[in-house]
Amino acid sequence: MRRGVSLTVHGRVQGVGFRWMTKMVADQLNIVGLATNNDDGSVYIEASGEENNLQEFIAAVKASPTPSGHVERVEENEISAESALGKFRVS
Repeated sequence: MRRGVSLTVHGRVQGVGFRWMTKMVADQLNIVGLATNNDDGSVYIEASGEENNLQEFIAAVKASPTPSGHVERVEENEISAESALGKFRVS
């Protein structure tokens, strides 16, 4: 079953390759969606995929997919699985 989430990731997540490494993880797990920087220094992510893959993706984001990043907290909300369609993109 597919489901979708939005994540707002706080910490040292801008300027450290966080969005691009997140895309690599998403591509490996067949997750679709997007990652973009917010003006407050956080990163906003929309992601959709099969439940097991999505859980693995969320765990990777919470652990920081880049070694130079540091995640302090993640706000997670359910969204429609159809909200995030197409290949995972970085903007």
